[in-house]
Amino acid sequence: MTEVATMAAQAPAARLAYKRILLKISGEALMGPQQYGLHPPTVERIAEEVISLHELGVEIAMVIGGGNIFRGLQGSAQGMERTTADYMGMLATVMNALAMQSALEGRGVHTRVVSAIPMDQVCEPYIRRRAVRHLEKGRVVIFAAGTGNPYFTTDTAATLRASEMSCEALFKGTQVDGVYDSDPKKNPDARRYDRISYDQVLQKHLKVMDASAIALARDNGLPIIVFSLDEPDGLAGIVQGRGRFTVVERG
Repeated sequence: MTEVATMAAQAPAARLAYKRILLKISGEALMGPQQYGLHPPTVERIAEEVISLHELGVEIAMVIGGGNIFRGLQGSAQGMERTTADYMGMLATVMNALAMQSALEGRGVHTRVVSAIPMDQVCEPYIRRRAVRHLEKGRVVIFAAGTGNPYFTTDTAATLRASEMSCEALFKGTQVDGVYDSDPKKNPDARRYDRISYDQVLQKHLKVMDASAIALARDNGLPIIVFSLDEPDGLAGIVQGRGRFTVVERG
């Protein structure tokens, strides 16, 4: 057993507000200061945040977007056929998942990349019961290729997988420390919410996740925790009941 796995096994689970979560981060979060692609130091930093959770004994699933490499909607807007563009975006998420897997396993955390599009030479196909078993064994499971269908975003894929894996919450990492009624980087008077309902998010058109993802979370009673990826030890703090974040839940 690796040192990290040993620490996870010895962690006092009673301290945790959440035992099994799905972490959703955008592909852009992996760019760091760059304008495109992967920034290895940023990938390593996010991996360290995930490891801090793993050491506490949290069961972790992940979904990573692909916007740092290719975004289907942008390709479609430039004249590419939408279905083709979306499949290209799905392949970008597989690349990001493999990069995160490399960063985690380089630190002794057993990880599985599970793709909605079969590509057996690089990752596992999505089989729900197998993915659940990976979580139960303490492996980090990174879901790639979205839902495997065009016209669905990775936000929707994250909500779907979190529901299928019986996660207690979906953690959405952003550049700000919660949900605001306007962009706090542009409006210093923006109001921050500690808690907000799914319906309020939809009615106010707040850009937490896309509408279909919010509706799916609402229908399944899945809380969404919105937090800043730039806050050191932010993830570990939240699962222990501290830190700044917004909870999206039933009103």
